[in-house]
Amino acid sequence: MVETSQTAPTDGMRGGQHTDSGPGAREWAGPGAAPALGAVGTADGPLAGVRVLELGSLIAGPFAGRQLADFGAEVIKIESPDRPDPMREWGRARVQGHTLWWSVQSRGKKCVTLDLKSPRGRELFLELCREADVILENFRPGTLEKLGLAPEVLWQSNPGLVIARVSGYGQTGPDANKPGYASVAEARGGLRHLNGYPDQAPPRTGISLGDSLASLYALQGILLALYWRDAKGGTGQIVDVSLVEACFSLLESAVPDYAAAGVVPGPSGSGLKGIAPSNIFRSSDGKWVVIAANQDSVFVRLAAAMGAPELASDPLYSNHASRGVNQEALEQLIAEWAAGFNHSELVACLDRHAVPNSTVSTIEDIFEDPQLRARGMLVDVADEQLGTVVQPGIIPKLSRTSGGIAWNGPLVPGSHNSDVYGGLLKLNVEELQDAKDEGAI
Repeated sequence: MVETSQTAPTDGMRGGQHTDSGPGAREWAGPGAAPALGAVGTADGPLAGVRVLELGSLIAGPFAGRQLADFGAEVIKIESPDRPDPMREWGRARVQGHTLWWSVQSRGKKCVTLDLKSPRGRELFLELCREADVILENFRPGTLEKLGLAPEVLWQSNPGLVIARVSGYGQTGPDANKPGYASVAEARGGLRHLNGYPDQAPPRTGISLGDSLASLYALQGILLALYWRDAKGGTGQIVDVSLVEACFSLLESAVPDYAAAGVVPGPSGSGLKGIAPSNIFRSSDGKWVVIAANQDSVFVRLAAAMGAPELASDPLYSNHASRGVNQEALEQLIAEWAAGFNHSELVACLDRHAVPNSTVSTIEDIFEDPQLRARGMLVDVADEQLGTVVQPGIIPKLSRTSGGIAWNGPLVPGSHNSDVYGGLLKLNVEELQDAKDEGAI
């Protein structure tokens, strides 16, 4: 495990502004300059001075916590002493018995153990809340209340506390208490119905999309609430995020179209009905390449790339509407043309004519992608026990306060107990041992 002395500030008023100046400030070279990528091993960033208590497990809560940590927040991840986050066991690759996904999802976080069901554990949690800016949890609604830690209780000691609550259906409504997972939310929120091909079982995306979408909304809500509190003189509040609603929010025109005309969109396979050409086409070496040229001016360039400029003036394909009507015939012409090139030749030809395109990348392709490398999206993070762990880089890119990856996810639960309870709460060695003997930590 990597031990580090870098910590977020532990004194002063919670929610104080962070001034990005001095030797650590990053200067922007102006438009067109490479973005600041963030130095591995630092915890600098626009959220320096913000303290977050992360109570969630797996994906929906911790992904938001990871992003907060990436941009400098002090994220204290709280795990039960006898039931650590199951994410420690998730992922396909293991090094020395440890999964690497945990290293990514918990990077830059301080890991402590705390039993919220014990009286002493709740006392310690309330003490931590007095020193915190944000609580981030993804329990089933009502869990905090059953523990005697309802928002109203927490606000008694810290009225500025922002409490982000991520759940399947939200904190209210007839289904609030139902358990919800990403796959369930994607189905309930309408995304699953739009995926796949007509008349086939709707497949899921190969990731827990609903969790990640909800996590991004949680991050957004936390930042909005902090801004209102600190810049507008507001108080703490609840950020209520539903996985179902996060999925539902991406349905684009479906709501007004159905309300006005009863239109029920369905799955459209690898393209979109009436949007042509914008589909995948197979090269001679068997790789799929996306070609997106549905805009009139771009289709002119595609026709030139195909050596058939007359297609752009053909009434069957000369404008967006006509190409939509004749989509099948047009895509067949493009498929036959694309099959005459291997994927590298096809991409190069399309690039020469400024036609938007991409090979459908595997993770192997991504590791060889010079654009992603140049943008710092594959980062080597050193770990004394695991060696080098390659992690996804930080997004978005900020020109002056880019943040960074401070350390890999701590491999041992409670790795930062002494740092947090001793340093932040000022417990001495005997008090720490007593709390441990009581099973509180």
